[in-house]
Amino acid sequence: MTTRDIGVLVVDDDFNVAALHADFVSRVHGFTVVGNAHTARAALEIVRTRSPDLVLLDLYLPDEHGLALLPRLRAGAGPHPDVIAVTAARDMPSVRTAMQRGVVQYLVKPFPFRLLAERLTAYRELWLRTAAGGTLDQRDVDRLFSLAPAESTATLPKGCSLPTLALVRATFDTADGDLSASEVAQRVGISRATAQRYLGHLQREGVLVLQLRYGSAGRPEHRFRRVRA
Repeated sequence: MTTRDIGVLVVDDDFNVAALHADFVSRVHGFTVVGNAHTARAALEIVRTRSPDLVLLDLYLPDEHGLALLPRLRAGAGPHPDVIAVTAARDMPSVRTAMQRGVVQYLVKPFPFRLLAERLTAYRELWLRTAAGGTLDQRDVDRLFSLAPAESTATLPKGCSLPTLALVRATFDTADGDLSASEVAQRVGISRATAQRYLGHLQREGVLVLQLRYGSAGRPEHRFRRVRA
């Protein structure tokens, strides 16, 4: 079966960053840049006239915040583009709001070409799978909702879910250093015990590393840090 390239709109207020990200996209097999936009207004116009499949969306735009723009990108008759947030916003409220409003991935700037290429490749695999139609099994559904081909609910501890796992991982994508289970629980909105289950899973998977912080007395505090590639 012959498949077309996925059309991508790059939205960033910085002309140089937009050009860099467009270059990144053009280097990934199966993707074509259909336009660059530097304002929310321009992004809406390109979505209307060129119907991109995917938008790389910066949140800090001069005329409208990207989180406010998200629902408007999907207003009216479809088809509507998917959105990957590409932003310097590292705070948990921004991450959670973006996820609640339907972004399929969230990348914190700056990032290497490799990281964007991995996300785009995973997206294309799922895009092709959904374009083929037919029925889905649970693993297919999990992959669609997590955009993480290597992850499966079969590998998760009992009672854990992929969406919550994505939020736990996101806390480390936006953190400046290591975090405790209590800090993760507060940021994600889950109990400390639940956070510990997810942190233990991510540690076993090699995503996080455990560090012990010793105080003046008592047991050492368990803190977790993201393993950087």
